Amino acid sequence: MLDTLTSIIEKYHQPDGRIVLALSGGVDSRVLLDLLARYKATHNGITCLAVHVHHGLSDNANEWAERCSLWCRDYGIELFIEHVELNLARNVSIEQEARNKRYQALEKHVKRNDLLLTGQHNADQLETFLLAMKRGSGPKGLSAMPECTSFAKGYLVRPLLTISQAEIVGYANLQGLSWNEDESNQDIRYDRNFLRQEVIPSLKSRWPNIEQSVLRSSQLCADQESLINELLHDRLVEFTAVDGGLSISQLRHQSELARNQLLRLWLGSRKSIMPSFVQLSLIWNEVAMAKADANPRMNITSGEVRRFKDRLYFVERLSDVSSWSEFLPSNQWVELPEKLGRIQLTDKSTETPLSLRSPRDDEQVQVHFKPQGLTAHPVERGHSRKLKKLFQEYGVPSWLRTRTPIIMYGDQLAMVVDLFVCKEFHGDDCEILWDKV
Repeated sequence: MLDTLTSIIEKYHQPDGRIVLALSGGVDSRVLLDLLARYKATHNGITCLAVHVHHGLSDNANEWAERCSLWCRDYGIELFIEHVELNLARNVSIEQEARNKRYQALEKHVKRNDLLLTGQHNADQLETFLLAMKRGSGPKGLSAMPECTSFAKGYLVRPLLTISQAEIVGYANLQGLSWNEDESNQDIRYDRNFLRQEVIPSLKSRWPNIEQSVLRSSQLCADQESLINELLHDRLVEFTAVDGGLSISQLRHQSELARNQLLRLWLGSRKSIMPSFVQLSLIWNEVAMAKADANPRMNITSGEVRRFKDRLYFVERLSDVSSWSEFLPSNQWVELPEKLGRIQLTDKSTETPLSLRSPRDDEQVQVHFKPQGLTAHPVERGHSRKLKKLFQEYGVPSWLRTRTPIIMYGDQLAMVVDLFVCKEFHGDDCEILWDKV
């Protein structure tokens, strides 16, 4: 099994990337932890860490986290414990909510070119296929889980996909490993547990090779999905603007089948969870086709789809940043909140109309995201206006107006980054660099 892990890591690992293990402490990730420690012992210079997500759903959750800490300490692998709060409101799937929060927590630890290892094995393929079939999924949903896929700024890798759970448990027993037993795994109110306990044993008793058959079907679905995406790729590129918006007028000329697939591809490129067939229809009929003077939006699991002028936009569900502010020292990067990148006030080095005069000694430079009540006089305009009106005139979508950095010199608005410089603060001394990645 170590050979399997080694070959997969070497297949995808890049020199500047780390290995991050999603460690629940169940037998699958516990075996991966042991294998990773063995791999690390023979590969000097590679950085390995583990992340345990504490959902707080079980009375044993604290004990599980403590055991993960002990195991990682014994192996010399750094462990991060992420506490998450779940939305347990009515009509919310606990399984889906826990999964979403788990991956959001893991995403914070996956940097550029990192590999995130998860413990899915070959029986998980069958469960995933059956769950997708229950939901009425198309080829994408019925496709096999890939061995490697993009995730955050790195990649999610499943090293145990070709390994059976019997082999995993056998390895754990042979090595004398202990692991966490989640009592909820026996609760058949959860769909995956129902399949695992009640359905799949009967299927395998009747058709012993069903796992292999489902894997073939999943792979065929994946091949079909890949072919469709390949054929539509150029159209998606043509229809998508630099700011990520999708052209409604160009979508109008597509067949309904092509339009729906283009919408799925576009949402996938925005890192959105796929909407249902009904949601997809509503996105087109109630958002794209809404009246010209409307401000339509459609909530889906991972965010919302909105329309601005002739384009659709996917907007992630992010926290309010209007109360955030920070001083901007010269020539130092300042990290912005909520995935908004970083910003720097620097000496002017490029030819740009968006350049500033140097701040005076009594003018502290500050950045914030609160446009309410501000008035500005852009250098190219003949008079000042409320910032709300200027955002409209410059064509800034409503949801970006509180996510665009505002530069203050003292208590005066000096600049809206990438949009305009105010007349009194225009100069040829310095500029603002906004790294959005």
